[in-house]
Amino acid sequence: MSLVPAAPRPRAVMSPDGRSIATYDFGDPDAPVVVAVHGFASGAVLNWHASGWTRDLVRAGYRVVALDQRGHGASSKPHEPSAYSMDLLVADVIAVIDTYLLDDVAFLGYSLGARVGWHTAERLPDRISRAVFGGIPDADPMRRVRVDQARAFITDGTPVEDRVTNGYLTMAAGVDGNDLGALVAMVEGMRNSIEPTPENAPAQPILMAAGSEDGIRDSAVRLAEAAPNASFFEIPGRNHFNAPTSRPFREAAIAFLGGTTQ
Repeated sequence: MSLVPAAPRPRAVMSPDGRSIATYDFGDPDAPVVVAVHGFASGAVLNWHASGWTRDLVRAGYRVVALDQRGHGASSKPHEPSAYSMDLLVADVIAVIDTYLLDDVAFLGYSLGARVGWHTAERLPDRISRAVFGGIPDADPMRRVRVDQARAFITDGTPVEDRVTNGYLTMAAGVDGNDLGALVAMVEGMRNSIEPTPENAPAQPILMAAGSEDGIRDSAVRLAEAAPNASFFEIPGRNHFNAPTSRPFREAAIAFLGGTTQ
């Protein structure tokens, strides 16, 4: 028997371009809201619920509105690269915030979700009060994926020679319900998207975090130093893939969201 209660049924929110974005609502409807956005090839339930984040946030007095990014989970999974860009992913989050009639939220994002949160917070300075960005690099690591090899593997099983590409495909295929065609389309479609830079850094209080064993740790530190009101938390003994399950990370994030740390 699972120690984690079942997640609520998803509620669909329509994006500006007509995609269905699955959302999950946890906690007291009148509590302060945390909007949670997962990483690439993951999903809201896997990233935030199964790992204990929703439980601990609700216990701390928060309501959590989590979403499956397009291409993931119970959301629409288009196979056209044109359906994926940072602007579209940010628009999806804003649509969720608008649909839920939320005026003052905190943002919680990991990896791709943190990159999306960086730009969403920069565009909504009056509605996102503070943010936790875990595993956020200062560039798009998926640029290293060989889309041609990934597509050949999906089409006819051609072995993938590139180590990075094989790693991404293996990770994505290991999550039930993932659509490799949609995820590869996302990788291709986001190749020319905007990235976090000192020039577009959000001004809100931000907690940046990365695992001590994560290859993007140093770039996350650089981003924290570039943002006007950010601090950095090193997640002890964790890499990019297992950092979301870290209890010290959850505890530091919840303390920050409560305003007890800066």
